[in-house]
Amino acid sequence: MDVSLGRVVVLVHDYDEAYDFYHRNLGAFKLFDSETEDGQRYLHIGFGAKEVAGIWFMLAGSTESKELVGKQAGKQPLLVLYTSELDTVYSRLKQSEVRIVKEPVATPEAKFLHFLDLYGNELVLVQVIG
Repeated sequence: MDVSLGRVVVLVHDYDEAYDFYHRNLGAFKLFDSETEDGQRYLHIGFGAKEVAGIWFMLAGSTESKELVGKQAGKQPLLVLYTSELDTVYSRLKQSEVRIVKEPVATPEAKFLHFLDLYGNELVLVQVIG
């Protein structure tokens, strides 16, 4: 039996501004973008050409879900993303004035940093060494 990760749902206030942030800063691309006749939009993004896992942006519609935007994981990171070039992505984040909450740390096994997306979700970016 095979099990694999498909999508992680991230609540957003606006599909296009969320996509723009992830595309501009992390190189994300659209895996799926469709709208139903009743106006429901399904926007899924991915990061690597070989990856099928990604993020499914879900528009926060109710008062309760609007209050959760940017706080879905409480005070913990929402996502951990991997890169082969942490320094390049770090430079891009700084250039875009993305809020870095933990500057890059290097260990023998990895380099990593923590930053906030446009809604305040904490994301961890990791480069595995070796």
